[in-house]
Amino acid sequence: MRLDSIAFRLIAASMAWTVLVLPLAGFLIYSLYQEDVQASFDARLEKLVTAITIDSMLSDAERPITPTNRYEPLFEVTHSGWYWQIKPLDNQGGLTLRSASLATATLPSPLQLDYPADPESNMRWRNDSGPDGKPVRIVEVVDTLGHQDGKPRYSIVVAGPSEWLEYSVSTFRNRLALALAVAGAALLALMFFQVHFGLAPLQRVEKALSEIRSGKAVRLDGAVPAEIEPLRDEINALIQSNEDIVERARTQVGNLAHGLKTPLAVMTNEARGHGGQLGEKVVEQTQIMSDQVQHYLERARIAARVAVIGRVTPLHEVVDPLVRTLSKINQDKGLKITVDCPEEAQFQGEKHDLEEMLGNLLDNACKWATSRVSLSAQVVAAPTQTGRRRLRIVVEDDGPGLTADQRTRIGKRGLRLDETKPGSGLGLSIVIDLAQSYRGNLTLDAAQLGGLKAQLDLPAV
Repeated sequence: MRLDSIAFRLIAASMAWTVLVLPLAGFLIYSLYQEDVQASFDARLEKLVTAITIDSMLSDAERPITPTNRYEPLFEVTHSGWYWQIKPLDNQGGLTLRSASLATATLPSPLQLDYPADPESNMRWRNDSGPDGKPVRIVEVVDTLGHQDGKPRYSIVVAGPSEWLEYSVSTFRNRLALALAVAGAALLALMFFQVHFGLAPLQRVEKALSEIRSGKAVRLDGAVPAEIEPLRDEINALIQSNEDIVERARTQVGNLAHGLKTPLAVMTNEARGHGGQLGEKVVEQTQIMSDQVQHYLERARIAARVAVIGRVTPLHEVVDPLVRTLSKINQDKGLKITVDCPEEAQFQGEKHDLEEMLGNLLDNACKWATSRVSLSAQVVAAPTQTGRRRLRIVVEDDGPGLTADQRTRIGKRGLRLDETKPGSGLGLSIVIDLAQSYRGNLTLDAAQLGGLKAQLDLPAV
């Protein structure tokens, strides 16, 4: 998955949102649960201290009495973490009542430690350590016998283990973290599936376009989602427009050829009939004009063919007939032509143009070769994912070859290095023009066989 792909952007955005939202949601849930557990724990302590206060601070007693209802069985278990204590505040020598769980220990009074009372409940709260050193939460009520003003005050304290509170919260936190982690993993898996499922139509469009480019289809057909329908219609309209432009170009090229050929022929005939130096000059210049017109008309014809989408030519369909023909022509010379190219190699273009390029290169190699000519081809992978594969064709011979300076000059139109060999000097120039029309190129170098190496680089299917 590329960093600049739509799939990566969708998944990255979803992952970022998930990583941001799930922890925030977890923290919020954890905070609310912690507050709820704390409130529930405090409510339990408040209920216990209220019940003990009511049972112990009777109006007809001379001093607080031990509550008959313990409300919590752990009050009877030594150092259980659950404690209650009734301690006089105004009479320091008075009797202090304790739960069995406290044994001989004493709990601190929040009032004596200057802890403020809660304005709503008039209770005091404090987190401290119990007699066994473990953390406890203490709630204190200050009351008198019979709840009457002016009587000696007593501190009624109830303590509960903070460990239980922390254990409950930590257990919930761990379970919540595990649940959110599983939910996050499930969401990520769902996002991958969603992105793959959502972008699947684009993959079908890509495949359809590839088939159009390779010549297997002429239009982008088939059902597509509503969002992609405008794209499909525009692509089909573009293909149709391309075909219309090519057809108009062919028609105009033909009209131009017909319109210029006759006047040039008339001028040439008249000049020849006139004779003299002027006539010869006119014949010479009209011939040059005719060659130039023919050259550029041919280039226009090539450009029109190249612009057509979906032309495909298997390499073997062109190479095999050329090799058979040239082998028969050079039979007396004892020339051996070897071919090495993969069956799946296909040229993205017109068959006639490939025949013309390979025909010129092989014919040139056969003219200069001593005994051997080789043709090899390979399909080169595209340098990028969106690029097109290339068809690399190499023609070599064991002839005399060319120097670096000759190889630089040989591609010029009409240039011949050896007038003893038949030909017009246009072969390599035509190959170069055709290759460049297909955004390819022709390079010349020294061959391993000792002669000339011609490497043709063209678009492949």
